[in-house]
Amino acid sequence: MDDQTVFTLPLRIYVEDTDAGGIVFYANYLKYFERARTEFIRASGYEWRFDLDHNISFVVHSLDIKYLKSAKLDDMVSVSVRVNKLAKTYIDFHQEVLNQQGETLVKANIKVACVHLDTAKPRTLPSDLSQKISESLGE
Repeated sequence: MDDQTVFTLPLRIYVEDTDAGGIVFYANYLKYFERARTEFIRASGYEWRFDLDHNISFVVHSLDIKYLKSAKLDDMVSVSVRVNKLAKTYIDFHQEVLNQQGETLVKANIKVACVHLDTAKPRTLPSDLSQKISESLGE
């Protein structure tokens, strides 16, 4: 990643993450990205779970992912998070999984939309979330 990275989550690759050949199953990278985004939000001082009581949910709207190299059993990787855009109703993230040598294994742009929990219709991001993300970006 570059100097715009705002958060990095270290992870070890376990047997449960891999296929029979010891290679990370492709869909597990989405889980790693989700964990890193959640930890980024938590590190900013915000908790997703409180929104459920206020009819607020967050859903992946879209993603563009590139698989460049494979992670393998017992590898240590880091999952980075950068905010590309903080909009009124969504957050656009750039994320990467890097090996210990700093090589990018997988990269993705992921758009996470804020919706009403009961109707799944778009809604404005909670103002305290927007503020905390802006602060973490130095804005």
